[in-house]
Amino acid sequence: MSRIGKKPVDLPSGVSASLSGQTIEVKGPKGTLSFTATDDVTITIDGSTVSVEPRGKSKRARQQWGMSRTMVGNMVTGVTDGFKKELEIQGVGYRAQMAGNSLKLNLGLSHDVEFPVPAGVTVTCPKQTQIVVEGIDPQLVGQVAANIREWRKPEPYKGKGIRYAGEFIFRKEGKKK
Repeated sequence: MSRIGKKPVDLPSGVSASLSGQTIEVKGPKGTLSFTATDDVTITIDGSTVSVEPRGKSKRARQQWGMSRTMVGNMVTGVTDGFKKELEIQGVGYRAQMAGNSLKLNLGLSHDVEFPVPAGVTVTCPKQTQIVVEGIDPQLVGQVAANIREWRKPEPYKGKGIRYAGEFIFRKEGKKK
């Protein structure tokens, strides 16, 4: 039995879910998200809980069971609290700032990087060396943060680059004389 899949998802007050076929739509104070489950699982809404059950004993049905329940749980979390990724910039002269609907990154390249912020995500820069990515879709928030980090990954010798907040970078020793 899936330990994750057998737990029902509770809908807090202010959040409603509707089901049409295999598509579940969750509405909350921060927005609306929808997810289409495969035919291997059955989604049911009982009042203020959403439960997911497998249709059969196949390996694929068991895999989709836990994944579908997690997707529904993430949708409920997204429309109530939202998701957030924080990035830190380290390096002399490295900085970031918002310019309209794009993030302007100065990362020691010969040019400034203009990163357009996609719809569904908000990017803020509380400090010049800090970037906060927020949104209701966890996949989109994580992908945008990864795309920003990709411009200058942290390097192991001096630790310069864009890193997630709290990320540990293994440091290497430089050349010996």
